[in-house]
Amino acid sequence: MRGKRMAAIGVTCGLALFVTACGEAPDSDSGNEAVAKDFKACMVTDTGGVEDRSFNASAWQGMNAAVEAEPAVEVAVKESQTEADYETNLVGFINEGCDLIVAVGGLMGEALTTVATDYPDQRFAIVDANLSDLPNVYSMEFNAAQSSFLAGYLAAGTSETGKVATYGGLNIPPVTIFMDGFAEGVDYYNEKNDADVAVLGWNHKSQDGSFAESFEDAAKGKSLTENFVSQGADVIFPVAGKTGLGTPTVTQTDDSLSSIWVDLDGCESASEYCEEFLTTSEKNIPDAVSAAILSARDGGPKDGHSIGTLENGGVSLAALRADVDADLAAEIEEVKAAIIAGDITIESIAQPKE
Repeated sequence: MRGKRMAAIGVTCGLALFVTACGEAPDSDSGNEAVAKDFKACMVTDTGGVEDRSFNASAWQGMNAAVEAEPAVEVAVKESQTEADYETNLVGFINEGCDLIVAVGGLMGEALTTVATDYPDQRFAIVDANLSDLPNVYSMEFNAAQSSFLAGYLAAGTSETGKVATYGGLNIPPVTIFMDGFAEGVDYYNEKNDADVAVLGWNHKSQDGSFAESFEDAAKGKSLTENFVSQGADVIFPVAGKTGLGTPTVTQTDDSLSSIWVDLDGCESASEYCEEFLTTSEKNIPDAVSAAILSARDGGPKDGHSIGTLENGGVSLAALRADVDADLAAEIEEVKAAIIAGDITIESIAQPKE
């Protein structure tokens, strides 16, 4: 059996406890003395849903973290079943009197642009897109190429077969930024260690690779993983929400195989597979969302643009699995410092721009 994790990072949100069958958040003060609510923050998910164990789940953590920090904040969520629901859910929350509406996922950018333009007095925020040209939208992006560069270096240094792999849910920048960083991290490992580890599933130079065309199809993720394993890959990095859960179902059948999770620490969000994950390439969406809500409640600017980086803690690697070689772990810390110092240049075209 693989080693336990070196340390736990963060606190499990307990998603199922926060979401009712109709997708609304219950009163966070149930069973306690009532607190008068003076600000309502509302979240619209993309089709992955609030329990995607990835970026929607991360955003929902942030919503509830805002309530913990300020009990006068009330939160609610609507889950989109199809892309056609995006505008409907956004407008629905306007009609329900939400003070701030948070759209989660780059796929919601077009819908939010339309709605924010039609309702200029309504405050919005969005995760994984830059709509900073709109005066009523606060944009939150994350340079996940940086944390994924470290993940790629780790994968290459861990691989026994000399082959690692990655796949995405859809070919969109919030996905390919992870895949780019991963592939570039493998390249850097090869350069520094005179190695020849190959990346299956993504060519960051040609921007071609493997996609499940879904963030919800674990069976497709399993199929893609089995195909990579059949080609010799022993570390798999899915960037695909619920679809990615198909990967650890494969790696758990063979102790020579490992996975790396994405967005939200896999040992929290998919704890049943914790031993499969070497680490997680994290985006600190919870803190960004919580801060956006509290700023809006305090009357902060309606627009703006934040970018999470390794330097500011907006992206990171979760704790490494305990069986990761100590020398390799030390090298990864050195690579992290070099990225922060600007001594390593990451080329991903999907990186957010100021």
